Amino acid sequence: MILHRSPISGVAALQDKYVATAGYDNQVICWDQRTGLALARAFHDHLANQCAFSPDGRYLLTSSSDYTARLWTVPDLRLVAVFSAHEDDVEMSAFHPSRELIATASRDHRVRVYDFTGRLLTTFVGHTADVISVEWAGDGDELISSSDDGTVKRWSLATGQLVSELSTDGVETDTVAISSDGTVFAGNDEGAIIVIGPADRTSIPAHDAGIKRLVLNDARHLLVSLSYDRTMRLWDVSSGQPRPLDSASLPADVWPRSCAFAADSRLVFATFGATYRGYDYEARVWDTSEIPRTGGVNAVLPRPDGATLTVGDAGTVRDGDRRVADTGSLCNFLTPLGPLVLSGGQLGKIFDALTGRELHQHRSPLNCGASFERDGEQYAVVGTYTGEGILLKLTDDNGVTHVTDLPLHTNAVKGVAVSGDLLFSVAADASATWYRTPTLERVATTEAAHDKIANGCAGLGDGWFASVSRDLKLRIWNPRREADVLTTPHTHSVKCVAASDDGLSVATGSYDGSVAVYDRSTDTWGPVTRPTTSGISSLAYDARQDVFLAGAYDGQVYHIPR
Repeated sequence: MILHRSPISGVAALQDKYVATAGYDNQVICWDQRTGLALARAFHDHLANQCAFSPDGRYLLTSSSDYTARLWTVPDLRLVAVFSAHEDDVEMSAFHPSRELIATASRDHRVRVYDFTGRLLTTFVGHTADVISVEWAGDGDELISSSDDGTVKRWSLATGQLVSELSTDGVETDTVAISSDGTVFAGNDEGAIIVIGPADRTSIPAHDAGIKRLVLNDARHLLVSLSYDRTMRLWDVSSGQPRPLDSASLPADVWPRSCAFAADSRLVFATFGATYRGYDYEARVWDTSEIPRTGGVNAVLPRPDGATLTVGDAGTVRDGDRRVADTGSLCNFLTPLGPLVLSGGQLGKIFDALTGRELHQHRSPLNCGASFERDGEQYAVVGTYTGEGILLKLTDDNGVTHVTDLPLHTNAVKGVAVSGDLLFSVAADASATWYRTPTLERVATTEAAHDKIANGCAGLGDGWFASVSRDLKLRIWNPRREADVLTTPHTHSVKCVAASDDGLSVATGSYDGSVAVYDRSTDTWGPVTRPTTSGISSLAYDARQDVFLAGAYDGQVYHIPR
């Protein structure tokens, strides 16, 4: 039976005929929309990010972290062309409205245009950070792109040059949609929809957290916004200005990364499960069918008693094959705090992973955590998608109390660690921040600490830290906040990092399934191992076995020699 084995990051629909999904398991699946049955599947070499049907319904276009976009026939998913000039992940691709052309948005800061044979026609250069989305404007003479550099740019297909830069006040904007009359809708990290018309610009407060996807049905004058505040909102844009029609809380298994207009009044959504989920916006009813869970591991924690806890896409906490607790949705971390183990993720809830008990609710998803002792009491900091560090204190009855939210970053916190009396964090905007744990005062923030998105960090002891980034570097930070920048052996984005208890061995894991260990005492890298073709999601050091444990999106935990 054809199903996804990891979360679905992209979804598309073709009238009332087909639904396509792109997943973190490298799979692309074409489904019969009427029956919900899978018709065909194809594979990328790395996780698939988004997908789109051609206007005539003959082709499917997919975008992947294997640095390619690919063109397939529908519904049999026979490969037609590979678009391969990219130097980093392809986040999104879009069909020209009437010509056999496609545009791609890549994390190599470029927008490119190809023909259907795979021939590169134009490369647009001008963004200074990852390009996240691209759309054709009007009849296709121009393109609009949005980037992590906080700009939305308009490009001319005829000249291959920048036409204009659209003002978004420097706020990161992940998604754009363009109506047939040329109105641009942009969703930003502050939860606002920016409406840019021919003569004016307005900002509509839409969500309590960043907007991750805007989807426009131009024929029906309907716009959907998806946010990490766990809501979907439907807007009437017939007047050019969004007017709210519907707002719905997302089910726990829906990932607010992608949706599409399907038959009649149905929307289909990406999920953390094995297939997509539907919503009827006229009846305001979600599909109630159970979606099979996927088993990807997002965090691993060796325990002093010999247990090895894992948690991942399904939110199920396990010790090996034994189910320990269930949190109800995808979780990203496991952090010890006294007798508790904190976990959390997409729901914004912090749980005790040993019991499933809910401890705290935040307004956005959660990424990471670290614990420390202060004045004889136990504390933890949990990093959020909205940039805060949630500071919690262990209570006498083995609960937690929320002390405050530390302003760590202005973007998603990707890693947090403790070493000596310092708390260190890194973020999606490439910054790094230091706090002193005794006083909870900020020491400093370095805005350009990394060349690309930082993905994780680890404490090395005595105020030293390690951090990794999409720039394929390992940085070793000394207590004076100076970094030695080391080139890793990885060829794809480095996802995670962990250190041995003595801080001398540092393991790094990549999205392509490879792990490398750096020896600080000899300044050398050991052999690269690739235990899986799935991404390495997390690393932890197991002192009892003196090995690193690598959690992977395939649901396995691999032992990596130190």
